[in-house]
Amino acid sequence: MTEATRRHVPVLSQDVIRYLDVSEGGTYLDCTLGFAGHASQIARLLGARGHLIGFDRDPQALELASRRLDALRDELGNAMPAVTLIGEPFSKAAEHVEAGSLDGLLADFGVSSMQLDQAERGFSFQVDGPLDMRQDTRQVLTAAQVVNEMDERELANLIYEYGEERRSWRIARAIVRARPITTTGQLARIVAGCAPSMKSERIHPATRTFQALRIHVNRELDEIRQLLEAAPSLLKPSGHLVVISFHSLEDRIAKDVLREQAAKGEWTILTRKPVVADEAETNQNPRARSAKLRAAEKIDPKQGRGERSEYKDPGSGRMLTGFSRLAQKEAGSRKRPQKGK
Repeated sequence: MTEATRRHVPVLSQDVIRYLDVSEGGTYLDCTLGFAGHASQIARLLGARGHLIGFDRDPQALELASRRLDALRDELGNAMPAVTLIGEPFSKAAEHVEAGSLDGLLADFGVSSMQLDQAERGFSFQVDGPLDMRQDTRQVLTAAQVVNEMDERELANLIYEYGEERRSWRIARAIVRARPITTTGQLARIVAGCAPSMKSERIHPATRTFQALRIHVNRELDEIRQLLEAAPSLLKPSGHLVVISFHSLEDRIAKDVLREQAAKGEWTILTRKPVVADEAETNQNPRARSAKLRAAEKIDPKQGRGERSEYKDPGSGRMLTGFSRLAQKEAGSRKRPQKGK
């Protein structure tokens, strides 16, 4: 296990466990293994009769997750659940997971910290590397091909739609004039040169452009929608779905699809508003600042629809986050929704 793996802290970790309602002997799917941070926490609660299924289309991430779970198996011994790892996009979950077999499904969308930290993966403008951005390094399309081959109009539309960047035409024009562009650092300088940050912004001027390219290269929004549309068929009655998003496009899809499915009688929404990290967690893990968690419970047709209480601190009415929950010492300071009510 690498030092980075040991230091990795999964976002909203305690909230994930709570909203998944992880139970011993259950079957749970982690659609975005990454460093297996969330998966390891789930595995500790499943016991020998449990089953953990993990997806990741990044071969390197799958290998690292496998090593971490092997180390956990050495630690837990006979208490380790069965583990199945699948190196495919999570949009293909329905092809590999039996319908109605899951007690819980987790998806932590977006780029992983491992991918951001490795210059050769080309995800970050913080370190100079090749313009790659592929989560699955086996696929053909790279960010370099998009930047250097797409026409100006298409590039501007892509940056506007996926990056929500109002200055997309100016950026696309500067990119086309500067071709060929081969590195993340070169692209970041071009964007910053033509569209510098405004005083009210705290992000790097290239952030939205990089986001747009990454989403396009990996078909991220299509992947999310396909997974969410398949999720109800994969879960058992009263099974729980938990999704974590990191920007508005992801969260909007999650919110809209869950509401559409809830209107059809497939879900009870457990989070009227997304759960976010508190100050303690964001201080330790800055990536958690933009994380939003939404959760839902599959309606049991035998019991019908019903209201579910949200997880709140009875004293303040504020949704508890993982770090807040860890700080609570009294057993009665938190509520859990009961299945079937």
